[in-house]
Amino acid sequence: MNEFHSFRRAERAAIARWGFFAIFLVLAVAFFRTQVVQHERFRLRAEKNRLRIVPLMAPRGVIYDRNGLVIADNVPGYAIKLLAPSIDSLRAVLARFTAVVPLDSSQISGILSRYRQAPYQPVVVLGTGSFEMVSRLEERRAVLPGLVIQSEPRRYYPDGQAVAHLVGYVGEVSQRDLDTDRFPGAQLGTVVGRSGLEQEYDAELRGRPGVHYVEVNARGRLVREEDVAPTLPAIPGQALQTTIDLELQRYIDSLWKATAPDVRGAMVALTPTGEVLALYSAPGYDPNEFVGGISTTEWRRLNDDPAIPLLDRAIQTRYPPASPFKLATAAMALKRGIATFTTHMPEPCRGGLQVGNRYFRCWKPEGHGNLDLEGAIAKSCDVYFYQLGLRIGLDAILSDGVLMGFREKSGIDMENEIAPIYPSNAAYFDRKYGPRGWSKWGATLNFSIGQGENTQSVINMTRFYAALASGGDAPTPYIVRPRADDVRKLGLSPEQLEGLRMALIAVVERGTAAASRSVDLQLAGKTGTAQNSHGEDHGWYVGFAPADKPQIIVGSIMEFAEHGSNVAPYVNKVLARYVLGKGTTDAPLTVALPADSAPRAVQIVPDSVRLVDPVADDTVIPPPPPPSEP
Repeated sequence: MNEFHSFRRAERAAIARWGFFAIFLVLAVAFFRTQVVQHERFRLRAEKNRLRIVPLMAPRGVIYDRNGLVIADNVPGYAIKLLAPSIDSLRAVLARFTAVVPLDSSQISGILSRYRQAPYQPVVVLGTGSFEMVSRLEERRAVLPGLVIQSEPRRYYPDGQAVAHLVGYVGEVSQRDLDTDRFPGAQLGTVVGRSGLEQEYDAELRGRPGVHYVEVNARGRLVREEDVAPTLPAIPGQALQTTIDLELQRYIDSLWKATAPDVRGAMVALTPTGEVLALYSAPGYDPNEFVGGISTTEWRRLNDDPAIPLLDRAIQTRYPPASPFKLATAAMALKRGIATFTTHMPEPCRGGLQVGNRYFRCWKPEGHGNLDLEGAIAKSCDVYFYQLGLRIGLDAILSDGVLMGFREKSGIDMENEIAPIYPSNAAYFDRKYGPRGWSKWGATLNFSIGQGENTQSVINMTRFYAALASGGDAPTPYIVRPRADDVRKLGLSPEQLEGLRMALIAVVERGTAAASRSVDLQLAGKTGTAQNSHGEDHGWYVGFAPADKPQIIVGSIMEFAEHGSNVAPYVNKVLARYVLGKGTTDAPLTVALPADSAPRAVQIVPDSVRLVDPVADDTVIPPPPPPSEP
């Protein structure tokens, strides 16, 4: 029996030894696999646990004007970030942070939201900090664990409001942007263009971010920032050369602010080939306020301002084109052989025209008398163009207007340009109002003088006048490069184009813009008054110079300016400044703009323009009041 028990004990001991040997063998293999075979894999995993990636912002490309002057630059700045192991830890540090640098509740909420999206990266607290702020934070680093202060390039716009709508502004990419892939290649924390040229050419301007490493302990707290691992430097974005004449842009801004600081409107300057020399909208804003994140207070102020300073009135607002459109009506008649420059209408202007049971007034109550086409353009006679429009016919006005480009965007290389409103055919009115709900005569007369359901942007009207100033081709405007080679042809002979230019010269020499003519330079242009149901009428003026060989075309609108003769002096001074140079236009500008134009809160904004409702011919309505000047 004892021998049997001894044998069993020996057997169990042998099994145990082999068991321990097998376990040792497995552990040895595992250790060998971990330490030798997969050494690099686990070393990298350990490094990742020890290191945290801090993205390095790439300097955005510098934006230059046509002469090499800087429109958008980069300057040294500081980004203040926090590295935290948990959301609760971050809240605790932020409570101490606000004792040094005050943060409001919306800022704290944004910081926590960014942390949740990328908890293993330092979260941006302030995108831009001053040297004084950084100094205060450094003094209290001991009570602010995880504080990371980076020197980063900061976008800077030397001319501020003067270039706001042209250049736009920048901001940090949002999660929604990433989800929709709006900015390909962007990551959380990337600064992208939000408007203007910054948005249109963001892919070129953005560059590629670099990588910097910081060391953390097992609890995720910052241990060391410098000399942790090799840094991958950021790659700067590409520089951008534009067609803008920055000196001219500055002049427009100074002229507007000095003589009409509270007047809203826009001004665009083009070359005959479509190069944009200036693009200005008033009121403006300071794009530098957006760098590093705009404050809630400032953002609310901009959005609540009834003047809508963020709206680019040059490309994002539609206005009735008014009398400047009469040149399109004239071009249609000339092209179709309906009239020549010596053509007189059957009815002379006596202050209005009776059509059916409606009386359509001219802007001049006493009338203009018997005029030919050139005289009607010079005096901007509504009665003449009423009759000319009836000769052309509504169908032809609509189809020719589409061919001239009045139904489409100008194509400028800027985001958010809106399309004009211009029906392609009369079926539009039937669909909208029913066959008996509108008057074909009424619509024809309204369209012939640039009213009715025809609304255009400043850039589109300036483009049309660029065709008149050159060889009859409406170019695609561009600031960096054309989006397309699309050219709209007016279909006029050189003689007809010359005749229209002579008529536009007559507008300035002896017509509705005579008060702003220049003794040093022959100018051509057209005034206009856009009827506005929200208050005083808006003033138009589009002109070019020199009249015989144009170098520049400038279009402008001023809201509530009452009539175009109040706008002409501004445009003509800009024309003279560009052609004749600095020092030739320093005389003070005195224009009788309405004193109460500034406080008005109602504006013509995209999709809200509706001026004249066509009515049935048998509807009796009182005649509209005459505008002060076309």
